[in-house]
Amino acid sequence: MADSFQFDCRGSVVSGLGTARRPPAGLTIDGPVLAVVDAGLVGAGVAAPVLEGWQAAGLAVTAFTGFSSDPKAAQIDAARDAALKIGAAGVLGIGGGSALDVAKTAAGLLGSDFPAVDYALCRQPFPARTATLVAIPTTAGTGAEVTRTTVYSDAAGTKLWAWDDALRPDVAVLDPEVTVGLPPALTAATGADALVHAIEACTNKRANPIVDAWSLHAIRLVVHTLPVAVRHPSDLAARATLQVAACLAGLAIDACGTGVAHALGHALGSLAGVHHGRSVALGLRVALPGNAAAAPERHAAVSLAMGLIGEDDMQLAPALASRFDAFLGQVGVEVSLAGDGLGPADAERLTRAVLQPENAPMCEANCREMTPEVVADLVHALLTAD
Repeated sequence: MADSFQFDCRGSVVSGLGTARRPPAGLTIDGPVLAVVDAGLVGAGVAAPVLEGWQAAGLAVTAFTGFSSDPKAAQIDAARDAALKIGAAGVLGIGGGSALDVAKTAAGLLGSDFPAVDYALCRQPFPARTATLVAIPTTAGTGAEVTRTTVYSDAAGTKLWAWDDALRPDVAVLDPEVTVGLPPALTAATGADALVHAIEACTNKRANPIVDAWSLHAIRLVVHTLPVAVRHPSDLAARATLQVAACLAGLAIDACGTGVAHALGHALGSLAGVHHGRSVALGLRVALPGNAAAAPERHAAVSLAMGLIGEDDMQLAPALASRFDAFLGQVGVEVSLAGDGLGPADAERLTRAVLQPENAPMCEANCREMTPEVVADLVHALLTAD
């Protein structure tokens, strides 16, 4: 755990049923709004009540849907151009992590002449943001509504990240109503993402007592409510609790980052398009035994949060890996990558992808040292899981 720490929690969170259907109280946007919204939400009718509510409040809202899951840098540039075209004074993100990342990065680029790819990996700071930024997550997983990080791919398909104060939303709106239509498999995968965020945040080298509080409570909430939301998708209480858990986990990783599970997950996303939540869950699944041995006190606390009972750290920490594995099975996260077209023959190229510079900060923050040999062992475990 870090000997000293400092973090910044600016921004506000609004929570409650129906809160997405109107601008947050006290929020002033003096001009047009670009709504970056997932096309699937538009087609399913989920976005209409939100957009209509914001328009009824007197705002001129233009929808932008020209992006994919795991968005490309060029799609973010197109969103920025769309915002500039209407003279946007506000940017509204509606959707999962991809929609929010596009909205956040596009808003951050409004004062820049450079493309999104030029800001990846902190190559240069973003200009001061000129537009109000509001995030409405329709999944409970990424925590993107409260973080200063975005993830997107370059033209070659390599997953990159950007980090800057300009990327943190001014307001996050947590409305369980907009998450009800999420299918069980995606509910499980996005909930697993929140769980991994919370576990990695409080076990990596940068962990601190405030992050512990956010993370450990997020873990308790996910463990108790994700199985309910998977079995009963219309349970608004479970959905609302999961949103709070994802938000807490987002605050945690914004303060101290993630670990090797995210390096493994980003590599899986780059090579085979594996869903982010599932990929980081599989990454943590293989990393937990070694991580728990490297930091038993930290992982014993996670074990307790996940409902395990034991006499001491050396009993609790080793039990965490099997508890986490059982939980993934309980909510239906598939651990085999065979259906994604990956197997032992892909070990060398996946290991290379994990060890690329864009993943170095995650590997370096991990509580267990990530040598190339250790990474290769984790990759082998990933590709042979069944």
